[in-house]
Amino acid sequence: MTIKQKLEKRIAPWSLLKHPFYQAWEAGELPQEALAAYAREYGAFIASMPRGWETLNDRETAQEERDHALLWDQFAAGLGTQVGEAGLPAVKKLVEQSAALFAEPTSALGALFAFEAQQPATAKSKLEGLRAFYQLPASVEPYFEVHSHNEHEAEKLLARIEALPEPQRALALEACEAMSQALWDALTDIYDTHCVM
Repeated sequence: MTIKQKLEKRIAPWSLLKHPFYQAWEAGELPQEALAAYAREYGAFIASMPRGWETLNDRETAQEERDHALLWDQFAAGLGTQVGEAGLPAVKKLVEQSAALFAEPTSALGALFAFEAQQPATAKSKLEGLRAFYQLPASVEPYFEVHSHNEHEAEKLLARIEALPEPQRALALEACEAMSQALWDALTDIYDTHCVM
């Protein structure tokens, strides 16, 4: 099994495209207030992404992530809200766990991969849902437009993980799984709070 297959196996149980929140979004069944809560809450995690790349001494990608966080701010504004500190317990845990994983290069590689490997597919799905079902300003779309064809970050991370010695690869795999579950749990908290009656 290749390292890519091993990483994908760690992500698979927590595949975000299979999450009820994203499935409801794609089907146009997500209440707009749930979208706003997602923009507000999850934005605290999006704002933390540059730290992981800074730990990897990849200043160019860290700056790209700062630019992307500004696009997320536009997404939130288009929904009549703004990014604040995470309020829901599982979203707070995601932000705290990502900060811990992003603090060390090997775990940063695995944690970032868990997010970046899924992002093109989830961004495409969310963009299609926004356009088909939600009457929102165009400012909500750029973050998802950019990420719907943004494979280079996952490719860059994979190359670096492949170059690790075996004990460090194992740590990267553990970080990938931990981040995958934290991302899933954060969405579940938002979904349960704003969608389940």
